[in-house]
Amino acid sequence: MKFCFTGLTDPGLVRTVNQDYYYTSANGRFFIVADGMGGHAGGQEASQIATEAIKTHLQENWESNTASDELMEQAFDRANEAILLDQQKHPERADMGTTTVTIMFRQDRLWFAHVGDSRIYRFRGSKLEQITDDHTWVARAMKAGDLTPEQARSHPWRHVLSQCLGRKDLQKVEIEATDVQAGDCFLLCTDGLTEEVSDTTIASYLQSGLAYEEVAQKLIDSAKDNGGRDNITVVIVGVA
Repeated sequence: MKFCFTGLTDPGLVRTVNQDYYYTSANGRFFIVADGMGGHAGGQEASQIATEAIKTHLQENWESNTASDELMEQAFDRANEAILLDQQKHPERADMGTTTVTIMFRQDRLWFAHVGDSRIYRFRGSKLEQITDDHTWVARAMKAGDLTPEQARSHPWRHVLSQCLGRKDLQKVEIEATDVQAGDCFLLCTDGLTEEVSDTTIASYLQSGLAYEEVAQKLIDSAKDNGGRDNITVVIVGVA
């Protein structure tokens, strides 16, 4: 498989610090996006610690015989442990945490894992599909039938996470695999994008035929045009 990819982050129009962090593997093996918990001391550090821990574990163990799902689980566990250790060393950052999404192309499959409300989308043909489920209170309420999508979009608790990295009680990380086809495009993003830009608009940019660098910039510009109330990060990965 051959890959074309780009990443871009922006603080947005309201926040003075960018607590998002991302990584794009030069050889196209894996990609990471993290969103430090807004409003908490250390969010910027948490997202960077998690990203670096996942990157390091995947790089160091890529050629091992470890099954891909186990490798990904180990990487997320290391990230959680690294944040917890930093919390112990810096009590002023005891409440820090981060969402994280990661995709990994290994053994001719796409493996993906996520914690929190950063998202992974797959654009195939002309269809945009969110392949992760948000770990939020409102997502649970929607699944239970207690909220409609329209109600969830403006609910005051829509940012309340049910899971994030940086917690002793972290639940088992959700790791899945999916097939990959030539022409597929994957978007990893923080909620600074999805809070401001609809899926329909995201799809329209992904199918525009523009270079991925231009698409990433237009997505961020669109989020800022609609308020830019949070940090915005996008990573776009195309498969040839």
